[in-house]
Amino acid sequence: MARIELTEIQKSWGPIIGVRDVNIEIADEEFVVFLGPSGCGKTTTMRMIAGLEDPSEGRIVMDGEVMNDIDARDRDVAMVFQGYALYPNMTIYENIRFPLRMRGVPRDQHEGKVRRAAELVELTDYLDRKPGALSGGQRQRAALARAIVRQPQVFLMDEPLSNLDAKLRQAMRVQIKHIQRELKITTVYVTHDQIEAMTLADRIVIMDKGAIQQIGTPDQIYNDPANTFVAGFIGSPPMNLVEGALEGGTFRAPGIEVGNLPTRHSGAVTLGVRPEDCTVAGMSSHLSGTVYGVEPTGDITYLTLKAGEKLVEVKADRDYRAPLNKPETVAFDPSRIHLFDTATGQRLS
Repeated sequence: MARIELTEIQKSWGPIIGVRDVNIEIADEEFVVFLGPSGCGKTTTMRMIAGLEDPSEGRIVMDGEVMNDIDARDRDVAMVFQGYALYPNMTIYENIRFPLRMRGVPRDQHEGKVRRAAELVELTDYLDRKPGALSGGQRQRAALARAIVRQPQVFLMDEPLSNLDAKLRQAMRVQIKHIQRELKITTVYVTHDQIEAMTLADRIVIMDKGAIQQIGTPDQIYNDPANTFVAGFIGSPPMNLVEGALEGGTFRAPGIEVGNLPTRHSGAVTLGVRPEDCTVAGMSSHLSGTVYGVEPTGDITYLTLKAGEKLVEVKADRDYRAPLNKPETVAFDPSRIHLFDTATGQRLS
């Protein structure tokens, strides 16, 4: 397997900078997910690891060997793309077998390797079919089996589940994680879907505008966001972010007042609190507003309150119902409140 080091990686096209100052060490057998919005640099970073793009600056090292001048075909990596990239005129068996033929693996080993890869993705009953006869999920599993059969040092996966519906994505997430754990192959996965990142990753690398915003475990990213970008990107709904003023340990904004905050900072700050850390209150509250929207989903009710001009999301009890414009109060969990510098977006506490 492989350990990957990216040091001071930059990628630019003339004045356009796609990736800047990327530094990360990926451990052997680790599952790392690059997460961020479109155009943030995550796919470009993966393509540089694969050798499909050359870094403008910096070093890419795998197991102690500098890869910058090594051709993509000579890097022991296997890629799974958003598009299945299967050969339509070949059976699934031949599609999975194709990398073995290209790498000159002895023919007497092909059958066992193809069958093993097909078993891992539960496709043994479909090996004699062509891709056009399979569902989207089955074709993606065939593409995954084709990567597995190579037994590479590194898996690189670029938005592999984007073309699937929600139910299939959930099933494939479970399958990908199980296979990665069983094969113990270092995996780099690119997605804009935070659910994929949170459920698959050992560590998440959040990127925006070509730069890394935070690296951490899913729990670290969710519970201790480094800045307002991360706080507002992770979570469904994302963290509530309210701009206001802090003075003497008390935060104030229209309709919101929170005291006894453990910080010496004062001035313009942004208060962050997640919807699940808000409770529809009785007498004691931090927010006073009016009901802007109520969305029952069966297991929970999403309540949107308007405080001043700010909309605040609350995860309320499944039975909560209220008419629009009804006055309502909400209490925040004091231990789950986050403060950020409004000017820089960086976390204060």
